[in-house]
Amino acid sequence: MESHKVIKYPMMTERSVNMIENENKIVFIVDRRATKLEIATAIKELYEVEVETINTLITRKGEKKAFVKLKDEYDASDVAIRLGIL
Repeated sequence: MESHKVIKYPMMTERSVNMIENENKIVFIVDRRATKLEIATAIKELYEVEVETINTLITRKGEKKAFVKLKDEYDASDVAIRLGIL
């Protein structure tokens, strides 16, 4: 699956902003069929950062949400600024 098809868009909520600032995590809505490995590869390719862990869940709307924790060398707020979230 192509990287642009795996990652749909970043989430911008109050909780996700707190996760960016406090936990070095970014929240994305991803393709429902995407695996954690595909998500990690797409994040690495699109945003040039290394992923430490990924947690996913399916929302009530049927969307797949990915909580991406970046490695300590990378700052989630820098990625968020590049994305225009912050």
